[in-house]
Formats: sequence, structure tokens, C-alpha cells
Amino acid sequence: MTSSPAAFLPGLKLSRALYEEAVRPLLAEEFPELRYSAARIGAGSEVLGFDTERSADHDWGPRLDLFLSPGDAAAHGASVHALLARRLPKQVKGWPTHFERNADPADPVGRMAPTTGPVDHRVSVDELGAWLRGHLGTDPSAAEPDTADWLSIPQQRLAEVTAGAVFHDGLGTLDAARRRLAWYPDEVWRYLLACQWQRISREEAFVGRCAETGDDLGSAVVAGRLVRDLMRLCLLLARQYAPYSKWLGGAFRRLPCARTLTPSLRGALAATAHAERERHLCDAYEAVAALQNAEAMAPPVDPARRPYHARPFQVLHAERFASALAATLTDPVLRALPLTGGVDQWADSTDFLNDPAAIRAATGALAGA
Repeated sequence: MTSSPAAFLPGLKLSRALYEEAVRPLLAEEFPELRYSAARIGAGSEVLGFDTERSADHDWGPRLDLFLSPGDAAAHGASVHALLARRLPKQVKGWPTHFERNADPADPVGRMAPTTGPVDHRVSVDELGAWLRGHLGTDPSAAEPDTADWLSIPQQRLAEVTAGAVFHDGLGTLDAARRRLAWYPDEVWRYLLACQWQRISREEAFVGRCAETGDDLGSAVVAGRLVRDLMRLCLLLARQYAPYSKWLGGAFRRLPCARTLTPSLRGALAATAHAERERHLCDAYEAVAALQNAEAMAPPVDPARRPYHARPFQVLHAERFASALAATLTDPVLRALPLTGGVDQWADSTDFLNDPAAIRAATGALAGA
């Protein structure tokens, strides 16, 4: 554990202190007419509320996101950044505002460090629309996202923009953008739920089939994938964006259903025989199916486990829930799409999901096909 210069403070509280105690007074003094928004959103464990003392070892500390209008970003962005480098206090709440950048290109992180010179700070200064387009591939501060937008934005990115905190919205558009992104439109939500059930349906029989061929390791791997898909399905049902793998369990643990489901999910992962693995998974399927029925988004579907056709494997036949939800869709765009879903339902490459342009190209090709 990295030694801390001060008692640990959640990053969002540290960001607020940086803004209120240091950045806001400097901007009022040097740029009194400047309209800006100040927030802590985007990447970082503190944005989602998962930061701990361990987080302080890299890319964590007094950080802030300043957003300007296009004209002000061009006219004053560099000057604001330079002002903060010259005049920010060296510490906030006992934590350095200066970050040393690692010279190793294979490890390009920043770490807090004392300084006696200018502060290499982590206060970003960006034009809001450009930042949103770079992060999401679209600008929800200017217009409502359309269906293609929703299906092209990874849930991790939606979580990063809608979580965190806004300390000041002088532009008057950041809060509006966050409200637009707070959750999916109803039809998109139904479509994504259908697609998540479809994912489960494609593999639920493989737990038994792999084991039947002597591949118990493969059976366990499939069970792990199904547990992950069930966790993401529960987050969808709870209207919570699913973060990427590092925080998925933490986000799931916050759900009301987690207390009931966790023993079954743990049992499926810990099982050393496929029959036990299958039983725990079916317990979880039935519980989540009951949650789906309780939403009353479609006619109820029998949530009981059943044989997989003539084979001796117990499954839910999750495609029944996918079909029931898909039948409720009225949006012609969504009705015409295959049940592949949003980008992070069919792709899980971290590098790909961090490239909005590549996502747009791929989702466009999928829709066209």
C-alpha cells in the first residue's frame, strides 16, 4: 500500500475541495467574466465511488474537469491552464496538487508528488461538446441521443459521464447532458434486456455439454461467463449502467437483489461438478426471471427451469424472455435489428471500447448487415 501524505479522503470530496478552495477563487480573480462548468466526471475510480487508499498510487488525487464554450476554450483555455500551473496551492487537504509524469512510455501514469516549482496539475480545460464527443462519440449537450448513439456508447462510458459530481454549471448545458444520459429510453432499454437474455440463451446448455465430453474446465469457464451475464442483466433491470470488469462486482453488490443472488452465483463459480454448477445457475436464472416478470414489461414468462430439448441438461431457455421483450418493441429501427444489442453486449475488447470512431464504424456495419 502506498503511504499517504494525509488521511484518505474520497476523491470526489478532494475534487470539490480543489474547486472550492483553489480553482474557483483563482478564476474569480483572473477571469471574472468567464462562464464555465466544473465537475469531476470521466475516467477514474473516484467518479464511480470505488476509490480506496490503494487508488492513490496512480492517476488519483486533486483532479477537476473544467469545461468552456467553444469560443472561450479557444481564447482562454491555455491561459487558464497556465494560471493554475502558476498559482494553484501545492496541496489541498494535505494531498499534493502536482503530478509527476512517468517517463516510461510503457507506464504513462501520473503520481502525486511535492514540488517547489510550477504545478503540473490535473485540472483539465476542455470545450464541453468536444470532450463529450471524444468520450461518447456524440454530444448530448446539443441534442438528444438517437438509437444509434445509445447502442454505440459502452455502459462504462455512460456511467462515467452520469456519475461523479458537478460543482458548478455556469454553461448551463452539462447538467442537461447528464439528465439526457441518465438512463436509456424505454424502447432501447427493452431491446437491451432482450439482447442480454439472448446472450444467456446461447450458452446456458454448454455447462452440461462441456462436462459431458469430459471438459470440466470448459464447463466452469462457461459458468463464469453466465454469471457475468446475469450480473449485467441485474444491473440493466435495476436501471444501473454496468461498469467494466474491475468494478462490476462492486456495482452488483449495491443492488437489492445481490443478497439473494450472490450465494447462487458464488456456488456456480465454486462448484467442482457440473450438476452442482448447473443447479446453482438455475437457481439464479429463476430468481432473475422473477425480477424480469415483476417489471411487467411483457406478458409474464414461466420462470421455472426445464430440460434442454431431449438432452439431460437443466436450463431456463432464456430465449423465451428475449422473444417476449422483443415482441413489445414498436420502434421500427429496433425491430429491424438482430438481438445483438449495444456495443458492450457483443464486444469486450478494452481498446476497441475506448475508440468511439471504431465503435461507430462497427455498429453501423452491424446495423447494415
